[in-house]
Amino acid sequence: MIVQGAGERRARGHYLAAAGVFAVGMAGTTLPTPLYGLYRERIGFSELMVTVVFAVYALGVIAALLVAGDFSDVLGRRPVLLAALALSVLSAVCFLCESGLPLLFLGRLLSGFSAGLFSGAATAAVLELAPPDPRGRAGFAATAANMGGLGCGPLLSGVLAQYAPWPLRLPFLVHIALLVAALAVTRALPETVARRTPRPPLRPQGMVVPQEARGAFVPAGLAAFAGFSLLGLFTAVAPSFVSQTLGVHNLAVTGTVVFTVFCSSTAGQFLMGRVGVRRALPAGCLVLTAGMALVAASLLMESLPVLVVGAVVGGLGQGLAFRAALTGVSAVAPDEHRGATISAFFVVAYVGISLPVVGVGALTMALGLRGAGLVFAGCVVLLSTGVGVFLLRRPPRTD
Repeated sequence: MIVQGAGERRARGHYLAAAGVFAVGMAGTTLPTPLYGLYRERIGFSELMVTVVFAVYALGVIAALLVAGDFSDVLGRRPVLLAALALSVLSAVCFLCESGLPLLFLGRLLSGFSAGLFSGAATAAVLELAPPDPRGRAGFAATAANMGGLGCGPLLSGVLAQYAPWPLRLPFLVHIALLVAALAVTRALPETVARRTPRPPLRPQGMVVPQEARGAFVPAGLAAFAGFSLLGLFTAVAPSFVSQTLGVHNLAVTGTVVFTVFCSSTAGQFLMGRVGVRRALPAGCLVLTAGMALVAASLLMESLPVLVVGAVVGGLGQGLAFRAALTGVSAVAPDEHRGATISAFFVVAYVGISLPVVGVGALTMALGLRGAGLVFAGCVVLLSTGVGVFLLRRPPRTD
């Protein structure tokens, strides 16, 4: 149960502080993205293993969402956020102590657990800490913090690895410092969930979607699956394509390419406020289709500029669809199940970010990196087009 009447007593900066904590936490999940090439040289593993390492992270996210997706509805948002930040610190420590694949896998798994806790609890906290008037801005702050944090991770590590000493150490040391600051901010945030006596038991809830939210959840989940497939391509495979196919070995450039798709996603989320949920969902999917077509063209032409344009267009589409989907789901979810419903939404999204990417890694062994990328792009084009047409014919219910 959410504390009634608390909106008037909350400082207007609380939801922005919570969004900042969200962004710092999510940045750690993509921090290793530009560094995979260095790990490949140091440890020695295939492109398939890169996607498997990425999938371990996604499995950690999904496991946390399924097991603990509603814990913040029972324990409160703040304790779950503190646990997520602590897991992120442990993940960074694993990378600092890395000496082979085992710690790399463990670090990514812990990072996935952290992201899974953040996805539901932080989104709900940002929305609930906002005063009534700027709730629309709070929705944008929540989704922008998610995508913005994911984008800043590779940009930060790429620049530090390219131009500063200790390329496999300094990015994680800097992130630990940011996490310590985020821990202090989180402890100062007010709690938005009332204590219940006796406290309900903590039990894995799996996919919890209340009956009243299902009409909005299904189309929102389809749109999220398609959009997160694009993000998976850029965070797991695009760095290898930039270095191996295009011959660009500057890690800052690699981080900037990945940052571009997330930055464009944030811009798309901003535009959603002007377009509206019902139109943004199908429009976002169709713009995503155009972006993936450009990504496929960049693979055929071996062109970095076309890849960047594809990232910009695809990111805009993903952002439009993502914010519209999350806004629609959050609006119809009952207060006592909001965290669990948002977590279920992110389960669908992270299935989209993980399974297709592993498929690309497997196809790389037979078709090469470019061939696998083309097959992947074609599949996402078909999926996003189908979802967009479906949503045009059957607009989602948002209230």
